Amino acid sequence: MTEISNALLAEVRDRFAFIDSCPEQGKRVFFENAGGALTLKTAVHTSEQYAAIPDNQGRDNLGSHELVRVINQAKADMREFMNAPGGQFFVGESGTELLFRTIMNACLGTSGVESANPSHSEAGVVLGSTLEHPATRSACARWARVAGHKHVLVKHDDSTGSVDASAYAAEITADTRVATILHTSPVTGMGVDVEAIVKAIRAVAPDCYIVVDGIQHAAHGDIDLTRYDVDAYVVSPYKVFSRHGYGLAWISDRFSSLPHDALLGGPAENWELGTRDTGSYATFSDVINYFEWLGEQVSDSTDRREKFKAAGAAIHQQEKRLTDAMLNGIDNVKGLVQIPGVQIIGGTTNPRREGLVAFWIDDVDSADIVKHLNERGVRTHLRKADHYSGNILDPLNQSSCIRVSACHYNTIDEVKEFLLAMSDYDDGNR
Repeated sequence: MTEISNALLAEVRDRFAFIDSCPEQGKRVFFENAGGALTLKTAVHTSEQYAAIPDNQGRDNLGSHELVRVINQAKADMREFMNAPGGQFFVGESGTELLFRTIMNACLGTSGVESANPSHSEAGVVLGSTLEHPATRSACARWARVAGHKHVLVKHDDSTGSVDASAYAAEITADTRVATILHTSPVTGMGVDVEAIVKAIRAVAPDCYIVVDGIQHAAHGDIDLTRYDVDAYVVSPYKVFSRHGYGLAWISDRFSSLPHDALLGGPAENWELGTRDTGSYATFSDVINYFEWLGEQVSDSTDRREKFKAAGAAIHQQEKRLTDAMLNGIDNVKGLVQIPGVQIIGGTTNPRREGLVAFWIDDVDSADIVKHLNERGVRTHLRKADHYSGNILDPLNQSSCIRVSACHYNTIDEVKEFLLAMSDYDDGNR
Protein backbone atom coordinates (compact mmCIF):
# COMPACT_ATOMS: atom_id res chain seq x y z
CA MET A 1 0.00 0.00 0.00
CA THR A 2 1.19 3.49 -0.82
CA GLU A 3 0.42 6.61 1.17
CA ILE A 4 -1.70 9.53 0.00
CA SER A 5 0.88 11.63 -1.83
CA ASN A 6 0.55 15.36 -2.35
CA ALA A 7 -0.42 14.76 -5.97
CA LEU A 8 -3.09 12.26 -4.98
CA LEU A 9 -4.29 14.54 -2.20
CA ALA A 10 -4.93 17.26 -4.77
CA GLU A 11 -7.09 14.80 -6.73
CA VAL A 12 -8.90 13.79 -3.54
CA ARG A 13 -9.64 17.39 -2.60
CA ASP A 14 -10.98 18.12 -6.08
CA ARG A 15 -13.73 15.55 -5.48
CA PHE A 16 -15.26 17.42 -2.52
CA ALA A 17 -17.52 20.47 -2.50
CA PHE A 18 -16.44 23.54 -0.50
CA ILE A 19 -13.09 21.97 0.28
CA ASP A 20 -11.45 25.24 1.34
CA SER A 21 -14.24 27.82 1.40
CA CYS A 22 -17.61 28.38 3.05
CA PRO A 23 -20.44 29.92 0.98
CA GLU A 24 -21.01 32.40 3.83
CA GLN A 25 -17.59 32.90 5.41
CA GLY A 26 -15.38 32.58 2.36
CA LYS A 27 -11.93 30.98 2.61
CA ARG A 28 -11.60 28.69 5.60
CA VAL A 29 -9.97 25.51 6.88
CA PHE A 30 -12.50 22.81 7.73
CA PHE A 31 -11.63 20.97 10.93
CA GLU A 32 -15.25 20.21 11.86
CA ASN A 33 -15.48 16.89 10.07
CA ALA A 34 -16.83 15.04 13.12
CA GLY A 35 -19.86 17.33 12.98
CA GLY A 36 -20.44 16.39 9.35
CA ALA A 37 -17.86 15.61 6.70
CA LEU A 38 -17.54 17.47 3.41
CA THR A 39 -19.78 16.22 0.60
CA LEU A 40 -18.63 14.52 -2.57
CA LYS A 41 -19.42 16.53 -5.69
CA THR A 42 -20.86 13.35 -7.23
CA ALA A 43 -23.30 13.07 -4.30
CA VAL A 44 -24.38 16.67 -4.84
CA HIS A 45 -25.04 15.99 -8.53
CA THR A 46 -26.83 12.71 -7.81
CA SER A 47 -29.07 14.37 -5.20
CA GLU A 48 -30.13 17.01 -7.71
CA GLN A 49 -30.80 14.39 -10.37
CA TYR A 50 -33.02 12.17 -8.25
CA ALA A 51 -34.85 15.05 -6.57
CA ALA A 52 -36.33 15.87 -9.98
CA ILE A 53 -37.62 12.36 -10.81
CA PRO A 54 -41.40 12.01 -10.20
CA ASP A 55 -41.62 8.21 -10.38
CA ASN A 56 -41.89 5.89 -7.38
CA GLN A 57 -40.56 2.39 -6.87
CA GLY A 58 -42.80 -0.62 -7.46
CA ARG A 59 -44.64 0.56 -10.59
CA ASP A 60 -44.69 -1.16 -13.96
CA ASN A 61 -42.91 1.46 -16.03
CA LEU A 62 -39.35 2.01 -17.16
CA GLY A 63 -38.74 4.92 -14.79
CA SER A 64 -39.82 2.89 -11.79
CA HIS A 65 -37.81 -0.13 -12.91
CA GLU A 66 -34.70 2.03 -13.04
CA LEU A 67 -35.28 3.32 -9.50
CA VAL A 68 -35.53 -0.26 -8.24
CA ARG A 69 -32.34 -1.17 -10.10
CA VAL A 70 -30.47 1.75 -8.52
CA ILE A 71 -31.63 0.76 -5.03
CA ASN A 72 -30.67 -2.87 -5.57
CA GLN A 73 -27.26 -1.82 -6.89
CA ALA A 74 -26.71 0.40 -3.86
CA LYS A 75 -27.57 -2.45 -1.51
CA ALA A 76 -25.14 -4.71 -3.37
CA ASP A 77 -22.47 -1.99 -3.07
CA MET A 78 -23.15 -1.72 0.67
CA ARG A 79 -22.72 -5.47 1.10
CA GLU A 80 -19.27 -5.37 -0.47
CA PHE A 81 -18.20 -2.18 1.28
CA MET A 82 -19.17 -3.41 4.75
CA ASN A 83 -18.52 -7.12 4.06
CA ALA A 84 -22.08 -8.19 4.86
CA PRO A 85 -23.15 -11.21 2.76
CA GLY A 86 -26.24 -11.73 4.93
CA GLY A 87 -28.80 -9.49 6.60
CA GLN A 88 -30.33 -6.40 5.02
CA PHE A 89 -29.67 -2.70 4.56
CA PHE A 90 -32.36 -0.05 4.83
CA VAL A 91 -32.56 3.70 5.18
CA GLY A 92 -34.46 5.86 7.64
CA GLU A 93 -34.78 9.43 8.85
CA SER A 94 -31.31 9.71 10.41
CA GLY A 95 -28.66 7.71 12.22
CA THR A 96 -30.19 8.73 15.54
CA GLU A 97 -33.65 7.57 14.47
CA LEU A 98 -32.27 4.21 13.33
CA LEU A 99 -30.39 3.70 16.59
CA PHE A 100 -33.64 4.36 18.46
CA ARG A 101 -35.55 1.99 16.18
CA THR A 102 -33.07 -0.90 16.29
CA ILE A 103 -32.61 -0.59 20.05
CA MET A 104 -36.37 -0.38 20.59
CA ASN A 105 -36.99 -3.55 18.62
CA ALA A 106 -34.12 -5.40 20.26
CA CYS A 107 -35.43 -4.50 23.73
CA LEU A 108 -39.07 -5.30 22.98
CA GLY A 109 -38.15 -8.43 21.03
CA THR A 110 -36.34 -9.85 24.05
CA SER A 111 -39.07 -8.95 26.54
CA GLY A 112 -41.92 -11.08 27.77
CA VAL A 113 -44.31 -9.04 25.65
CA GLU A 114 -42.94 -9.66 22.15
CA SER A 115 -40.20 -12.28 22.42
CA ALA A 116 -40.54 -15.33 20.21
CA ASN A 117 -37.69 -16.97 22.13
CA PRO A 118 -38.85 -18.65 25.36
CA SER A 119 -35.42 -18.16 26.92
CA HIS A 120 -35.93 -14.40 26.54
CA SER A 121 -39.37 -14.28 28.14
CA GLU A 122 -38.09 -12.90 31.43
CA ALA A 123 -36.44 -9.59 32.27
CA GLY A 124 -32.75 -9.27 31.49
CA VAL A 125 -30.03 -6.69 31.00
CA VAL A 126 -29.43 -4.05 28.33
CA LEU A 127 -25.70 -3.34 28.44
CA GLY A 128 -23.98 -0.21 27.09
CA SER A 129 -21.19 2.14 28.10
CA THR A 130 -20.73 5.66 29.42
CA LEU A 131 -18.71 6.44 26.28
CA GLU A 132 -21.76 6.29 24.05
CA HIS A 133 -23.56 9.10 22.25
CA PRO A 134 -26.89 10.10 23.83
CA ALA A 135 -28.75 8.62 20.85
CA THR A 136 -27.78 5.17 22.11
CA ARG A 137 -27.89 5.84 25.84
CA SER A 138 -31.27 7.58 25.61
CA ALA A 139 -32.81 4.81 23.51
CA CYS A 140 -31.51 2.13 25.87
CA ALA A 141 -32.71 3.98 28.95
CA ARG A 142 -36.23 4.36 27.54
CA TRP A 143 -36.76 0.98 25.91
CA ALA A 144 -35.05 -1.10 28.59
CA ARG A 145 -37.53 0.38 31.06
CA VAL A 146 -40.52 -0.26 28.77
CA ALA A 147 -39.37 -3.85 28.15
CA GLY A 148 -38.77 -4.49 31.83
CA HIS A 149 -35.01 -4.90 31.42
CA LYS A 150 -32.26 -3.40 33.57
CA HIS A 151 -30.03 -0.83 31.86
CA VAL A 152 -26.37 -1.19 32.84
CA LEU A 153 -23.59 1.16 31.73
CA VAL A 154 -19.96 0.04 31.58
CA LYS A 155 -17.67 2.86 32.71
CA HIS A 156 -15.26 4.07 30.05
CA ASP A 157 -11.62 4.90 30.77
CA ASP A 158 -11.10 8.66 31.18
CA SER A 159 -7.37 8.31 30.53
CA THR A 160 -7.79 6.68 27.11
CA GLY A 161 -11.09 8.23 26.08
CA SER A 162 -12.29 4.74 25.14
CA VAL A 163 -13.66 1.50 26.59
CA ASP A 164 -12.23 -1.98 26.20
CA ALA A 165 -13.40 -5.58 26.29
CA SER A 166 -12.26 -6.20 29.87
CA ALA A 167 -14.51 -3.38 31.12
CA TYR A 168 -17.48 -4.93 29.30
CA ALA A 169 -16.54 -8.44 30.48
CA ALA A 170 -16.85 -7.37 34.11
CA GLU A 171 -20.54 -6.51 33.57
CA ILE A 172 -21.70 -9.22 31.15
CA THR A 173 -24.13 -11.76 32.58
CA ALA A 174 -25.94 -14.70 31.01
CA ASP A 175 -29.17 -12.68 30.98
CA THR A 176 -27.69 -9.85 28.87
CA ARG A 177 -30.36 -9.54 26.18
CA VAL A 178 -29.15 -6.45 24.29
CA ALA A 179 -25.71 -4.82 24.13
CA THR A 180 -24.66 -1.59 22.46
CA ILE A 181 -21.17 -0.50 21.37
CA LEU A 182 -19.87 2.85 20.13
CA HIS A 183 -17.33 2.26 17.36
CA THR A 184 -15.64 5.67 17.65
CA SER A 185 -16.34 8.53 20.04
CA PRO A 186 -17.29 11.87 18.44
CA VAL A 187 -15.99 13.67 21.53
CA THR A 188 -12.70 11.94 22.39
CA GLY A 189 -12.02 10.75 18.84
CA MET A 190 -10.94 7.34 20.10
CA GLY A 191 -11.89 4.06 18.47
CA VAL A 192 -13.17 0.96 20.22
CA ASP A 193 -12.21 -2.67 19.52
CA VAL A 194 -15.69 -3.84 18.53
CA GLU A 195 -14.56 -7.36 17.64
CA ALA A 196 -12.96 -7.96 21.05
CA ILE A 197 -16.00 -6.64 22.94
CA VAL A 198 -18.36 -8.80 20.87
CA LYS A 199 -16.29 -11.92 21.62
CA ALA A 200 -16.48 -11.12 25.34
CA ILE A 201 -20.25 -10.71 25.13
CA ARG A 202 -20.88 -13.84 23.06
CA ALA A 203 -18.74 -15.95 25.42
CA VAL A 204 -21.26 -15.32 28.21
CA ALA A 205 -24.48 -14.35 26.40
CA PRO A 206 -24.29 -15.90 22.90
CA ASP A 207 -27.84 -14.96 21.91
CA CYS A 208 -27.49 -11.29 22.88
CA TYR A 209 -28.53 -8.78 20.21
CA ILE A 210 -25.61 -6.39 19.61
CA VAL A 211 -26.17 -2.92 18.11
CA VAL A 212 -23.20 -0.78 17.02
CA ASP A 213 -23.15 2.98 16.50
CA GLY A 214 -20.77 3.34 13.55
CA ILE A 215 -21.67 6.96 12.83
CA GLN A 216 -18.36 8.53 13.80
CA HIS A 217 -16.22 5.68 12.50
CA ALA A 218 -17.56 5.31 8.96
CA ALA A 219 -15.62 8.19 7.36
CA HIS A 220 -12.37 6.54 8.40
CA GLY A 221 -13.10 3.39 6.37
CA ASP A 222 -12.55 -0.31 7.09
CA ILE A 223 -15.95 -1.65 8.18
CA ASP A 224 -16.18 -5.46 8.36
CA LEU A 225 -19.54 -6.73 9.59
CA THR A 226 -18.64 -10.38 9.05
CA ARG A 227 -15.65 -10.04 11.35
CA TYR A 228 -17.56 -8.08 13.98
CA ASP A 229 -20.39 -10.65 14.37
CA VAL A 230 -22.94 -8.01 15.41
CA ASP A 231 -26.67 -7.73 14.74
CA ALA A 232 -27.08 -4.08 13.76
CA TYR A 233 -24.74 -1.35 12.52
CA VAL A 234 -25.91 2.25 12.00
CA VAL A 235 -24.32 5.03 9.92
CA SER A 236 -25.19 8.69 9.30
CA PRO A 237 -24.26 9.24 5.63
CA TYR A 238 -23.70 12.99 6.02
CA LYS A 239 -20.72 12.09 8.19
CA VAL A 240 -19.27 9.91 5.46
CA PHE A 241 -19.24 12.21 2.41
CA SER A 242 -22.93 11.97 1.47
CA ARG A 243 -25.70 14.37 2.54
CA HIS A 244 -28.19 15.08 5.30
CA GLY A 245 -31.72 13.73 5.26
CA TYR A 246 -31.30 10.00 5.79
CA GLY A 247 -29.67 7.35 7.93
CA LEU A 248 -28.44 3.89 6.97
CA ALA A 249 -28.70 0.67 8.96
CA TRP A 250 -27.68 -2.94 8.47
CA ILE A 251 -29.37 -5.69 10.46
CA SER A 252 -28.63 -9.41 10.61
CA ASP A 253 -31.06 -12.07 9.41
CA ARG A 254 -32.10 -12.96 12.95
CA PHE A 255 -32.57 -9.28 13.81
CA SER A 256 -34.74 -8.91 10.69
CA SER A 257 -37.15 -11.50 12.08
CA LEU A 258 -37.79 -9.55 15.31
CA PRO A 259 -41.28 -8.04 15.65
CA HIS A 260 -41.20 -4.54 14.20
CA ASP A 261 -43.38 -1.79 12.75
CA ALA A 262 -44.68 -2.85 9.33
CA LEU A 263 -47.81 -2.62 7.21
CA LEU A 264 -50.40 -5.33 7.80
CA GLY A 265 -50.25 -7.82 4.96
CA GLY A 266 -46.96 -6.42 3.69
CA PRO A 267 -43.68 -8.32 3.33
CA ALA A 268 -42.70 -9.58 6.79
CA GLU A 269 -39.02 -8.82 6.24
CA ASN A 270 -39.56 -5.18 5.23
CA TRP A 271 -38.11 -2.65 7.71
CA GLU A 272 -38.62 0.49 5.63
CA LEU A 273 -41.65 2.60 6.34
CA GLY A 274 -43.11 4.27 3.27
CA THR A 275 -41.52 5.13 -0.03
CA ARG A 276 -37.85 5.97 0.37
CA ASP A 277 -35.78 8.48 -1.57
CA THR A 278 -33.91 6.62 -4.29
CA GLY A 279 -31.38 9.43 -4.25
CA SER A 280 -30.30 8.45 -0.72
CA TYR A 281 -29.33 5.00 -1.94
CA ALA A 282 -27.70 6.40 -5.07
CA THR A 283 -25.60 8.92 -3.14
CA PHE A 284 -24.29 6.17 -0.87
CA SER A 285 -23.19 4.29 -3.98
CA ASP A 286 -21.27 7.48 -4.83
CA VAL A 287 -19.56 7.25 -1.45
CA ILE A 288 -18.67 3.59 -1.95
CA ASN A 289 -17.39 4.25 -5.46
CA TYR A 290 -15.16 6.96 -3.99
CA PHE A 291 -13.64 4.54 -1.48
CA GLU A 292 -13.04 2.08 -4.33
CA TRP A 293 -11.36 4.78 -6.43
CA LEU A 294 -9.12 5.77 -3.54
CA GLY A 295 -8.21 2.13 -2.97
CA GLU A 296 -7.18 1.87 -6.62
CA GLN A 297 -4.81 4.80 -6.18
CA VAL A 298 -3.02 3.35 -3.15
CA SER A 299 -2.90 -0.35 -4.08
CA ASP A 300 -2.55 -2.68 -7.05
CA SER A 301 -5.42 -4.95 -6.03
CA THR A 302 -8.15 -5.81 -8.52
CA ASP A 303 -10.45 -7.16 -5.80
CA ARG A 304 -13.06 -4.61 -4.78
CA ARG A 305 -13.09 -5.57 -1.11
CA GLU A 306 -9.29 -5.31 -0.98
CA LYS A 307 -9.52 -1.84 -2.51
CA PHE A 308 -11.84 -0.78 0.32
CA LYS A 309 -9.38 -2.12 2.88
CA ALA A 310 -6.48 -0.32 1.19
CA ALA A 311 -8.44 2.93 1.18
CA GLY A 312 -9.16 2.56 4.89
CA ALA A 313 -5.50 1.94 5.67
CA ALA A 314 -4.41 4.97 3.63
CA ILE A 315 -7.03 7.14 5.34
CA HIS A 316 -5.83 6.03 8.77
CA GLN A 317 -2.21 6.78 7.83
CA GLN A 318 -3.04 10.25 6.48
CA GLU A 319 -5.18 11.18 9.47
CA LYS A 320 -2.50 10.00 11.90
CA ARG A 321 -0.03 12.22 10.09
CA LEU A 322 -2.40 15.17 10.52
CA THR A 323 -3.18 14.60 14.20
CA ASP A 324 0.47 13.91 15.05
CA ALA A 325 1.32 17.28 13.50
CA MET A 326 -1.46 18.98 15.50
CA LEU A 327 -0.10 17.53 18.70
CA ASN A 328 3.65 17.77 18.15
CA GLY A 329 4.06 20.61 15.66
CA ILE A 330 5.64 20.75 12.24
CA ASP A 331 8.25 22.87 10.43
CA ASN A 332 9.20 24.91 13.51
CA VAL A 333 5.54 25.60 14.29
CA LYS A 334 4.84 24.45 17.83
CA GLY A 335 2.18 21.83 18.44
CA LEU A 336 -0.57 21.78 21.03
CA VAL A 337 1.54 19.89 23.54
CA GLN A 338 4.04 22.76 23.54
CA ILE A 339 1.43 25.36 24.48
CA PRO A 340 1.35 25.90 28.26
CA GLY A 341 -1.78 24.62 29.98
CA VAL A 342 -3.06 22.50 27.09
CA GLN A 343 -4.72 19.25 28.18
CA ILE A 344 -5.38 16.60 25.51
CA ILE A 345 -8.32 14.27 26.07
CA GLY A 346 -7.14 10.68 25.78
CA GLY A 347 -3.45 11.58 25.92
CA THR A 348 -0.93 12.44 23.23
CA THR A 349 0.24 8.97 22.10
CA ASN A 350 -3.07 7.10 22.00
CA PRO A 351 -3.17 4.50 19.18
CA ARG A 352 -6.99 4.55 19.25
CA ARG A 353 -7.17 8.09 17.84
CA GLU A 354 -9.16 8.48 14.61
CA GLY A 355 -8.56 11.89 13.07
CA LEU A 356 -9.69 13.97 16.04
CA VAL A 357 -8.02 15.95 18.82
CA ALA A 358 -10.08 17.29 21.72
CA PHE A 359 -8.38 19.62 24.20
CA TRP A 360 -8.75 22.48 26.61
CA ILE A 361 -6.38 25.07 28.07
CA ASP A 362 -6.33 25.46 31.82
CA ASP A 363 -8.11 28.59 33.05
CA VAL A 364 -9.13 29.59 29.50
CA ASP A 365 -12.69 29.67 28.17
CA SER A 366 -12.84 27.15 25.30
CA ALA A 367 -15.50 29.26 23.58
CA ASP A 368 -12.99 32.11 23.26
CA ILE A 369 -10.53 29.81 21.49
CA VAL A 370 -13.15 28.50 19.06
CA LYS A 371 -14.21 32.09 18.32
CA HIS A 372 -10.58 33.17 17.76
CA LEU A 373 -9.95 30.25 15.41
CA ASN A 374 -13.08 30.99 13.44
CA GLU A 375 -12.03 34.61 13.05
CA ARG A 376 -8.75 33.30 11.66
CA GLY A 377 -10.64 31.13 9.16
CA VAL A 378 -10.21 27.83 10.99
CA ARG A 379 -13.49 26.00 11.63
CA THR A 380 -13.52 23.90 14.82
CA HIS A 381 -16.23 23.14 17.37
CA LEU A 382 -17.01 23.79 21.02
CA ARG A 383 -18.13 20.76 23.01
CA LYS A 384 -19.91 21.57 26.26
CA ALA A 385 -20.74 19.41 29.27
CA ASP A 386 -24.35 19.08 28.12
CA HIS A 387 -26.48 16.08 27.14
CA TYR A 388 -24.19 15.47 24.16
CA SER A 389 -20.78 15.57 25.85
CA GLY A 390 -21.31 15.68 29.60
CA ASN A 391 -20.62 11.95 29.83
CA ILE A 392 -17.04 12.67 28.70
CA LEU A 393 -16.40 16.10 30.22
CA ASP A 394 -18.07 15.81 33.62
CA PRO A 395 -15.72 13.07 34.87
CA LEU A 396 -12.80 15.29 33.78
CA ASN A 397 -14.27 18.23 35.74
CA GLN A 398 -14.42 20.29 32.57
CA SER A 399 -17.28 22.46 31.37
CA SER A 400 -16.12 22.44 27.75
CA CYS A 401 -13.38 21.59 25.27
CA ILE A 402 -12.32 22.35 21.70
CA ARG A 403 -12.80 19.62 19.12
CA VAL A 404 -10.52 19.70 16.08
CA SER A 405 -11.60 16.95 13.69
CA ALA A 406 -9.63 16.18 10.56
CA CYS A 407 -10.38 13.95 7.60
CA HIS A 408 -8.02 12.44 5.04
CA TYR A 409 -8.64 15.29 2.59
CA ASN A 410 -7.17 17.84 5.01
CA THR A 411 -3.57 18.94 4.49
CA ILE A 412 -0.49 19.58 6.57
CA ASP A 413 -0.62 23.21 5.45
CA GLU A 414 -4.10 23.45 6.98
CA VAL A 415 -2.73 22.00 10.21
CA LYS A 416 -0.08 24.73 10.12
CA GLU A 417 -2.78 27.39 9.78
CA PHE A 418 -4.52 25.97 12.82
CA LEU A 419 -1.31 25.83 14.87
CA LEU A 420 -0.26 29.34 13.87
CA ALA A 421 -3.68 30.62 14.93
CA MET A 422 -3.27 28.80 18.24
CA SER A 423 0.19 30.35 18.69
CA ASP A 424 -1.24 33.80 18.02
CA TYR A 425 -3.91 33.18 20.66
CA ASP A 426 -1.30 31.96 23.14
CA ASP A 427 1.02 34.92 22.50
CA GLY A 428 -1.79 37.46 22.74
CA ASN A 429 -3.46 36.11 25.87
CA ARG A 430 -0.57 35.20 28.19
